[in-house]
Amino acid sequence: MCSVTTGSICDVLPAAAALLGVSGAVDKLGLVEPVGRVGRVLVILVDGLGWHLLPELACDAPLLATILAGATGRLSHLVCAFPSTTPTNLVSLTTGAQPGEHGILGFTLNVPGTDTVLNHIRWRDDPPHTQWQPLPTWFERLTRAGVEARAVLPEWFLGSGLTAAAYRGAQLRPTRHGQDYASQIAVELAAAPGLVYGYTAELDTAAHLFGIGSEQWHAAASNIDNLLTRLVEALPTDAALLVTADHGGLNVPADARLDLDADPRLRAGIRVVAGEPRVRYLHTQPGATGDVLASWREVLAGRADVHSRQEAVATGLFGPVTPRHLPRIGDVVVISRGETAVLATGHEPPETARLIGFHGAATDAEMAIPLIAFAG
Repeated sequence: MCSVTTGSICDVLPAAAALLGVSGAVDKLGLVEPVGRVGRVLVILVDGLGWHLLPELACDAPLLATILAGATGRLSHLVCAFPSTTPTNLVSLTTGAQPGEHGILGFTLNVPGTDTVLNHIRWRDDPPHTQWQPLPTWFERLTRAGVEARAVLPEWFLGSGLTAAAYRGAQLRPTRHGQDYASQIAVELAAAPGLVYGYTAELDTAAHLFGIGSEQWHAAASNIDNLLTRLVEALPTDAALLVTADHGGLNVPADARLDLDADPRLRAGIRVVAGEPRVRYLHTQPGATGDVLASWREVLAGRADVHSRQEAVATGLFGPVTPRHLPRIGDVVVISRGETAVLATGHEPPETARLIGFHGAATDAEMAIPLIAFAG
């Protein structure tokens, strides 16, 4: 497998638009030359399909095995946005912008000026999505250019704040549990020229609940390979299929977990806890930031990078950060190394501590993702 990074998740939809001939769309991924101009593009995001997981996944995925062997498709190495978490990367995919620009800077975020923690998966209409995520999406840009843009999504996604922030401008096509997803996508793709987007969370769910490498994870890999195989077979001659991911992941053993709510040294001076176990945003009591930094650096020495907000922004991990988004980042930012996870049992649902697979930090295992391109 080639490991040269050719771009980021932010480049995928601009490249898709360039394949469709949209004026001003920049193809940083070099897809136009090998694929050519097309009338239809299908983009599938496989949640949790990390680059480093591909060889193990291929054991249960014949199509993926042929891709890794170089026999079909075009495989490229990309990176996702940081934090390597789904809400952040869905919006980076659909806006083409870094998290510091669009403002969805983590799985959960403190709403500035309050003690409220916004969980982006459970977000409805407060705060309003156009204020919380102000950038235009590529679905909106395509629509303005006269190109149809449709998203085939689980019906329970519709009406959520994250769906509005990430997919506004798309014609939403709900799919229900038990429906034939491949057929539904194929129908949308055949119905009219333009962009069709699909999403599947099966692999990521299995990784979280049962662990990467588990029997359930391998079964999910087989199901996804079947989905992609059917989509390749149904691809019209004037179409391209782009398959990518939002992050990778790793298993976190029990002895690599810390619970900040069980350690008085880590609890001291904390006002609000946000982020997720691999990337923590700590909002401190007035005047306590220095002490919190010192305590966390001592306790997590060698296991995490502990930064002030200013230091974290200066790393460039978030991309350029719009000033209005700065307070959403913690006064202290804790980025796990290795297999470490920082639980917060007093602040999060109990099921979080029961997860096996995690992601969110800046390791290659979490940040490296594939882009697989097929031409009809």
